[in-house]
Amino acid sequence: MHEAHVGEVSQHSLPVTLPERFTRLLVMNTGLGTGAVTEGFRQWRAYNNSQPDLAVGKLIRRGCPAMTDEEAAAYDAPFPDRSYKAGVRAFPNLVPDSPDAPGAALSREAATFWRERWAGDSFMAVGMQDPVLGPQAMVSLHRLIRNCPAPMEVAEAGHFVQEWGAPVARAALQHFGLGPAA
Repeated sequence: MHEAHVGEVSQHSLPVTLPERFTRLLVMNTGLGTGAVTEGFRQWRAYNNSQPDLAVGKLIRRGCPAMTDEEAAAYDAPFPDRSYKAGVRAFPNLVPDSPDAPGAALSREAATFWRERWAGDSFMAVGMQDPVLGPQAMVSLHRLIRNCPAPMEVAEAGHFVQEWGAPVARAALQHFGLGPAA
């Protein structure tokens, strides 16, 4: 067991420290912050840093063009003004972008866990329109996760695959043996 610094514990590292608590993994358009980032991510971070009043609903809607005005407004609701957006704006700068960046070593440890010690069941859904963490990044992550079956490809989805909730949830539940057969 290792001691994690505040801010270094992520959803990817919790199973490393508490493997007995995790039996299933549902993963959608993400990655491990091992210190290597894509040019798309660098562009996203630069854009985010240039927006002191980031339009959250507009950003989400960009990846979900079928989203209604009301749904986009719901994403904006928790952020009535720019003072509420500190976390949203800080996040991209917390992603390790070099091998010695804070958190990169922990993410490499998590990668070793997912590759060598993960004994649970996995389901991956990929938003094929995500320019930052889309198909190419997810192929790499898929190869890393031990015994991960072929991913569900959601052709029209961008980064926010959860917005295609019902079909993804049904497929995941069916895969995990928790839902009705198709």
